[in-house]
Amino acid sequence: MASEVLINVSKDEKERAYLMSKLKYELDIQSSFVEARREGIREGIAEGRQEGILESQEKIARNALAEGASIEFVQKITGLTAGEIEKLAETGNSNC
Repeated sequence: MASEVLINVSKDEKERAYLMSKLKYELDIQSSFVEARREGIREGIAEGRQEGILESQEKIARNALAEGASIEFVQKITGLTAGEIEKLAETGNSNC
């Protein structure tokens, strides 16, 4: 890398401007890839959190249903829809 810098510095001003422009472009491209990767990681973490929340809500719902709670009560405490709770009730307590 250092030898490249010495060679580039010794070139004429026009060539130096071109090389600097090319380097800036390459760095901008790399930066956009890094940012896209970071955004993908953030989205993946958010999805994982949502999945964890849903699993927790479902587990609470199954436990409440097993104790005889009504679908309406389970809706209130979990935020799940009646349809989601009914599906959980159909599968029973086997997923706890």
